[in-house]
Amino acid sequence: MKKNLTLLLTGALTLGLLAGCGGKEDDAATIKVGASPAPHAEILEVAKELLAKEGIALEIVEFNDYVLPNTSLEDGSLDANYFQHITYLNDFNEKNGTHLSSVAEIHYEPFAIYPGKAASLEDLRDGDQIAVPNDGTNEARALMLLEAQGLITLREDAGLSATKDDIAENPRNYEIVELEANQLTARREDVALAVINGNYALGAGLTSDQALAFEDAAASAGPYVNVLAVKEGNEENESVQALVKALTSQEVRDFMTEKYGSAVVPAF
Repeated sequence: MKKNLTLLLTGALTLGLLAGCGGKEDDAATIKVGASPAPHAEILEVAKELLAKEGIALEIVEFNDYVLPNTSLEDGSLDANYFQHITYLNDFNEKNGTHLSSVAEIHYEPFAIYPGKAASLEDLRDGDQIAVPNDGTNEARALMLLEAQGLITLREDAGLSATKDDIAENPRNYEIVELEANQLTARREDVALAVINGNYALGAGLTSDQALAFEDAAASAGPYVNVLAVKEGNEENESVQALVKALTSQEVRDFMTEKYGSAVVPAF
């Protein structure tokens, strides 16, 4: 009887130890981050290697729009996202009642005008179509770039939420075509010019040499710096802070500079 009891206790102890090992593996830290394919997901791949050395697994979920990464962060499907600039984040919170917060400024992507049917700004004709993104603050950003090139004039109080309805002067009657940001590269050949977000331009293989005009970095880097975002209350999470450290590392800075050149500018 005593022998059987000893065997039972030994077996139970062994099972307990095995269960403990399994539990330890299951509890390994994992952080799930939503991102645009380029450059954000590519940059996260560099951070992923750095986090792995600290025992943190980074799961990268790619999105091709500007809404789902934020709604997924708000509902808890994601732990963080990295795809948007701070002005878009603030505007999204205000319009959608979300509670998202920036935890780090990572990089800046200059907006640019790319040729479509027109090979240059000088080739524009009266009434030509110019495509711009239709999402929140990015439309204003595109319109301000067109204004800087002398193509249109916006109302003085238009601000960072301007739409084509805020155009005060359009002497050559350009038709401003509002499109989903992820459609701009595909529709570029259908219009005279397209003003394209940096991540979609990179994703489509467009280079800075092809751009006809860039926005002024000194004036635009602040309001349009791309950030790592989390849901409010999670800013001090250990895995989040480890990701911040990785994304602002020298390794990531070197990767940005070597791979993207002037198309992606580190903000740290």
